Amino acid sequence: MSKICVIGSGSWGTAQAILLSNHNSNVCLWGRLEDGILDMQKTRENRRFLPGIQIPENIKISDDIQAVTQDAELLVLAVPAQVVRKTIKKLKPYLNKKVVIVNTAKGIEMQTGLRMSEVISAELGKEFLDRFAVLSGPSHAEEVALEVPTTVTVAAYRKDIAILVQDTYMNNNFRVYTNPDVAGVELGGALKNIYALATGIVDGLGYGDNTKAALITRGLTEMTRMGQVMGGDPRTFSGLSGIGDLIVTCSSHLSRNRRAGEMLGKGFPLTETLEAVGMVVEGVHTTKITHNLALKMNVDMPITKACYNVLYNEKEPGEELSKIMQRQKKHEMEDNVSDIEDW
Repeated sequence: MSKICVIGSGSWGTAQAILLSNHNSNVCLWGRLEDGILDMQKTRENRRFLPGIQIPENIKISDDIQAVTQDAELLVLAVPAQVVRKTIKKLKPYLNKKVVIVNTAKGIEMQTGLRMSEVISAELGKEFLDRFAVLSGPSHAEEVALEVPTTVTVAAYRKDIAILVQDTYMNNNFRVYTNPDVAGVELGGALKNIYALATGIVDGLGYGDNTKAALITRGLTEMTRMGQVMGGDPRTFSGLSGIGDLIVTCSSHLSRNRRAGEMLGKGFPLTETLEAVGMVVEGVHTTKITHNLALKMNVDMPITKACYNVLYNEKEPGEELSKIMQRQKKHEMEDNVSDIEDW
């Protein structure tokens, strides 16, 4: 791979640039002036989003989007999901027509309800989907940058593109599996943020491990239910981009969604919570759009509804949890068993 460009100089973009530079001598990292890109050039450190980790000298750091994008063979999108469309519009005039695009943003576009591959297709044309891949899974940027053993999955519409991305990313500490289910991998990475928020809320309320285990398990059921309706393979949600990402995001103090939820559970207002976290909390956006889609598609998502009520209707978190506990009794495998009535 002669030139790789990472778009987005947050923690995840920086970590990926460091990872990719291990086997590639020509890696560019693009970021905005307001995100401290000039300081990164001087100090070779992302002091705002990934402090204490040196950026290798073979990574070119720049705010010139044309210079870093032109002639790139692999372009990695590491910007927040809600600005992917805006970013693609900026990139479009400079893209190499044979460039492979790897999306690593985890979210659903609020205005449209589209997955990131659908946003990219809308802006660049369907032909770009032949060179599109999505990389997702349990991968905290801080740990990837420190070479902590990590495993993720890459999905693409073409097998050769998935294998190309797999080969580009893989090393002794970063293992990549392939998957043909683009929709499922995208949705797993997006929807799990809702349940990370919910887990944080449960912690903020002072509840214990029993409650969190139940929430994560039933959250996986909701993810799979909604993901299947939106075009994903239900098996994908039992993999790295589903339950894998769900576990790490719900259990780790490094998860910004979980941290935000914990503050909400303790009674902090949403605006103050987002300001304190200091980074984009995708789960806040994903909760809103998923709740609206669930209503439109008639999909039962009680945890998502409870999070929506806490975030947007100023409902008390404890009361919303009580409503979930007092729902009508159900069969645990109701979504998957066709002969319940004969049991």
